[in-house]
Amino acid sequence: MDVFKSQYEMIQRTRESLFRFCETLTPTDYVKEIETLGGVSIRSLHVHVADCYRVWLGNRALGKSLPKITPKSVGNVQSMREIFKNTDELVYEFLNDFKIKWDPTIHVSWQSDSVELTELWLFSHTITHEFHHRGQIVKMGRQLGYIPPKMNLAKL
Repeated sequence: MDVFKSQYEMIQRTRESLFRFCETLTPTDYVKEIETLGGVSIRSLHVHVADCYRVWLGNRALGKSLPKITPKSVGNVQSMREIFKNTDELVYEFLNDFKIKWDPTIHVSWQSDSVELTELWLFSHTITHEFHHRGQIVKMGRQLGYIPPKMNLAKL
């Protein structure tokens, strides 16, 4: 069993429950900026999560030159689903590329500096980052008057 791929598959299934919740929002609420959370929207947090995978795993770990995703380029939840399909492909490319070399460090630029990070750190960072923002998205949905389903990690 490839543990990291299995873990990411759980994350994908869990992400699906968030997508289904977001599809219950009106299109206006999906893009509405919530002042109590710094003026961000659910859409902008979704974009931020996808962009984190692209920057850390694509640009920094795999050395790709991937353009930044902007919230305005994403019109609705279906468009966001498409972005995450591409994100999934990138994550699997990363997992395939690094599956036998988790310990070596790589040099990456971060906050005007260069740091040494392991591939395990990069993968852990991106998935925990997604769950952090998932909680914020659910909270924003509640503030907008929606009742989300339970958002536990999906089972295998």
